[in-house]
Amino acid sequence: MKKLFPKLIALFAIIAAFMLIKHFGLTEYLTFDYLKSNQANFQSYYQSNQIQTIGIFVALYILVTALSLPGAAILTLAGGALFGLLVGTIAVSFASTIGATLAFLAARFFLKESIQNKFGDKLAAINSGIEKDGAFYLFTLRLIPAFPFFIINMLMGLTPIKTGTYFIVSQLGMLAGTIVYVNAGTQLSRIDGLSGILSPGILGAFVLLGLLPFIAKKIISLIKARKIYSRFKRPSQFDYNMVAIGGGSAGLVTSYIGAVTKAKVALIEKHKMGGDCLNTGCVPSKALIKSAKVMNLAKNSAKYGIKAMNVEFDFAEVMERVQKVITKIEPHDSVERYSSLGVDCIEGSAKILSPWEIEVNGKVITTKNITIATGARPFVPPIPGLSEIDYLISDNLWDIRELPKRFVVLGGGPIGLEIAQCFRRFGSEVFVIEMAPRIMIKEDPEVSQLIQKKLESEGVNVLINHRAKEFKGKTLICDFEGKDVSIDFDQVLVAVGRKPNVSGFGLEELGVSLRRNGTIDSDDYLRTNYPNIYACGDVTGPFQLTHTAAHQAWYCAVNGLFGRFKNFKVDYSVIPWATYTDPEVATVGQNEESCKQQGIKYEVTRYGIDDLDRAIADSEDFGFVKVLTKPGSDKILGATIVGQHASDLLLEFISAMKNGFGLEKILGTIHTYPTMGEANKYLAGEWKKSRAPEGLLSWVEKFHRWERGGEKV
Repeated sequence: MKKLFPKLIALFAIIAAFMLIKHFGLTEYLTFDYLKSNQANFQSYYQSNQIQTIGIFVALYILVTALSLPGAAILTLAGGALFGLLVGTIAVSFASTIGATLAFLAARFFLKESIQNKFGDKLAAINSGIEKDGAFYLFTLRLIPAFPFFIINMLMGLTPIKTGTYFIVSQLGMLAGTIVYVNAGTQLSRIDGLSGILSPGILGAFVLLGLLPFIAKKIISLIKARKIYSRFKRPSQFDYNMVAIGGGSAGLVTSYIGAVTKAKVALIEKHKMGGDCLNTGCVPSKALIKSAKVMNLAKNSAKYGIKAMNVEFDFAEVMERVQKVITKIEPHDSVERYSSLGVDCIEGSAKILSPWEIEVNGKVITTKNITIATGARPFVPPIPGLSEIDYLISDNLWDIRELPKRFVVLGGGPIGLEIAQCFRRFGSEVFVIEMAPRIMIKEDPEVSQLIQKKLESEGVNVLINHRAKEFKGKTLICDFEGKDVSIDFDQVLVAVGRKPNVSGFGLEELGVSLRRNGTIDSDDYLRTNYPNIYACGDVTGPFQLTHTAAHQAWYCAVNGLFGRFKNFKVDYSVIPWATYTDPEVATVGQNEESCKQQGIKYEVTRYGIDDLDRAIADSEDFGFVKVLTKPGSDKILGATIVGQHASDLLLEFISAMKNGFGLEKILGTIHTYPTMGEANKYLAGEWKKSRAPEGLLSWVEKFHRWERGGEKV
């Protein structure tokens, strides 16, 4: 109520002003005929009371523009007629800008918060654009008098543009139009109406003037491009429309789209097609997770009514199975497949010589566009003693054939936790070392706690707040609250993050810009500082996810091949990710932590999977579904699922967010019984139940009581 009170006071003041204006019929005086017929009287009064007249004029002008009343054009003419070109221009310029700024502030005061809260996700791109180029767009709009200024005042008030910027840019932008109108006012006796001021020719000139900043911006872009390309000789013809460097998810999709759209494309890969995901990441880790899960089911057979299951395994055979899985999937990403699609697959190391030339295998090929999709590699921190031992990373982990007795994992993120749980299930004594106060730092704290508890219940030693300090042979020294902790091990896996592959293939010599974190600096269209060189996937970020790399690749291909007609901004509005521990953790959009950091208002609905029939039948009744919605709405801001098949269950929420339907639609959709997918519907039911109209239901209860036999209502 305290927040609402000032708005009510301001609203009453505005309404009162409107009523007074209507009561005294002030708008009737703001007409061309009235001004012209009383021009002599006004001029006579001004000669006797110059300062007072200017003051009244400015105050009236501010009132008219602040309340968005018709008549600003008439007042501008009056300014020229009374005060002449110089004084009239100054008076009108400041009065109109002050009034416009007051209208801008009124729109911001009354509407901005509610509009941003209701449509914040849809306005995110606009807000970002205004913060970056708001002054440019405002200046352009102010140059065109044909565009209603009161609409500009209101709409700009809903954006994040600063008030000072709005005032200054508005004054400068409106100056040209002000001078034209004020000058016309000095010739008032010769004008028969407003149509005589702005002829179609003059209006056309203003439109061209408004387009001038856009034209100038385009020219500046061309000059910048010309400058950056100036030291290179552009080929007269090209071998390819697009060349992708890197045969992982990003490069594969870029070249695939190019080939499908009948462009001539090449894909250069120096090692193995399929990239890290196929050869050292997603595929092998999921194969290992499945084998480890079978082991775990066997060990815990008693909870399924089977007294005991004796399992014998050879760790080397488990790792051989992983390689067989990779081999089975390889054809999907193979040279043969992509060659059959029309892609020229080239095995070799690429070297970018110029924005249009790439050297590979001693031959120089030319291309209109280049997509850099070189991915990333495991980051190895400079811990003393680490380089002196044979440590494991995701690249060489799959080469081992002997199960380590004591296994240390550096890093409590998705990769580290997935592998740690697998090795524990095979029988290793496992230690997870995490320097942060909790594992899975990207997730909500309750998720971190649940997964840590599950891992510890299986015997994994999760050591949070432990900083790896030094390696002394096969002993790791950690700092824990100022004390040294020693951990002996047979093998150590370094899983603390990934580093983009940006060196060794010409970026340094070319001068392609990098961000502080080492990724390639690409814009909203995934262009580098060279407009024809694009980047996608882990090498540019911001997400190191296979499916995001493929998503970005579409934009690289389409913008690179068809950008002269239409460019598309990459859309990161609905990005899902999953950690394949047991239970799985799957998230899309916002979680509570990110909402708090960004100041996003939300409501939480939670459903415990321990209540789900199918989960109980499978003895997998643990975890939860949690959805964040916009206050007072069923619109989904984000969802997190912890449980079996969480990554699959998340798809329904991903689709809802992408396609704009909410929990009401999910609740009204039939879900097969008994399935884990019913958890999503029950979550929607919990959301609905918490918003039941208690007052109405009380009356319905009385109605039913009356229906049963005349009981008193």
